[in-house]
Amino acid sequence: MFAGKTIWEIIQIGGFTMYILLFCSFLSITILLERIFYYRRRSRTKRSEFMTRIKRALKSGSLEKAMEICKHSHAPFSNVVYSGLILYDHHEKEISSAMEREITVETTKLERLTGIVGTIGNTAVYIGLFGTVLGIIRAFHDIAAAGAGGMSIVIGGVAEALVCTAMGLFVAVPAVIAFNYFMKKVERFINDMELCASELIDLIGKG
Repeated sequence: MFAGKTIWEIIQIGGFTMYILLFCSFLSITILLERIFYYRRRSRTKRSEFMTRIKRALKSGSLEKAMEICKHSHAPFSNVVYSGLILYDHHEKEISSAMEREITVETTKLERLTGIVGTIGNTAVYIGLFGTVLGIIRAFHDIAAAGAGGMSIVIGGVAEALVCTAMGLFVAVPAVIAFNYFMKKVERFINDMELCASELIDLIGKG
């Protein structure tokens, strides 16, 4: 059916729906790459090593050194700890509230654009099915207009229409995998931020 056809010709067979799916695929891949680099940069600092350095700095009485350690780290939990250190001499409840707010801020940054990929993963298949339905309608309309046509013509029209469904699956599956990857990474970042906040509160309490 598609022997000898180029990718561009196959895309044209699918109609305008294919262009929508191509755009969704481009958008999904772009966000995936951006998020991977974003997460990788913020995963370079290990939580256990970071908190060990913070503990040493606070035990030596050097609050400024502890804050400097936070400034030199790109990890989300470093900003959480920094927001707590700023209020080091305040009540524990104020410090805890400040870090909770910072966790919310950092979580929002981590989840940025991920919803778009999730939406693409959930809707791409339906967009493909929509294109298939339009293709089938067009095929039967052409047969009716010509006033003739056998089973081979009908099957040919349906086969061409199913290109949209295949494309929808091709776009949706990687998007769903990417979205699940995002959610797993965000969950790990949140766990690290909460653990760091808890550890800092314990350190302040002991201090």
